[in-house]
Amino acid sequence: MSKFDEKIVQYQNEMTKLGLKFDVALLTKVTKGLGPSIYKADAETVSGTDEKELERVKTNFLIKKLGLPDGPKLDKAISDVIEKVGKSNRSKYRAIFYYLLVKELGQESKY
Repeated sequence: MSKFDEKIVQYQNEMTKLGLKFDVALLTKVTKGLGPSIYKADAETVSGTDEKELERVKTNFLIKKLGLPDGPKLDKAISDVIEKVGKSNRSKYRAIFYYLLVKELGQESKY
């Protein structure tokens, strides 16, 4: 099994543990879009309390990559995703976080 496949299994297990339903094909596409960052411990997760990082998620992923207009809808989506994965959950994997944002904002067609 490749390292990428191991990461997909890890993310699937985490989502199952959190009680979240997921589409494996979409999760795989979102994860692939993150490139090598999924293999770096610091870059693999998202801090739900670091405002600068959440702003980067909004700017770099939602606005630049998905092409969404800035606004309160994006902030609400980020907040909703933090609630879904759990505020106290220290393993907010970026792939899962971005996958949930894509689903929350109905952007599946971008993948």
